[in-house]
Amino acid sequence: MSKVVTFGEVMLRLATPDRLRFGQAGSFTATFGGGEANVAVSLANYGLPVEFVTRVPKNDIADSCLRELRKYGVGTSEARLPSRNTAPPRSAYRR
Repeated sequence: MSKVVTFGEVMLRLATPDRLRFGQAGSFTATFGGGEANVAVSLANYGLPVEFVTRVPKNDIADSCLRELRKYGVGTSEARLPSRNTAPPRSAYRR
């Protein structure tokens, strides 16, 4: 069977308990989503082999995101983590 490959960004959704406003909440529930990631999870739920290609930073939030995708059977071996800071130099922002 062929593998389905999706690629795109992942979004982090923060939700407040009991429909509070952000300024009123003392805690948040975090969930991950995004069109391509949602499609990958849906296809994996149907038993199709799926790989999600994206670029994420090296931090705990990114690790949690990739772990969540793998939990649903989505492959993340092609998710790229930068080996160093890839931000442009500060001089790139000067005019």
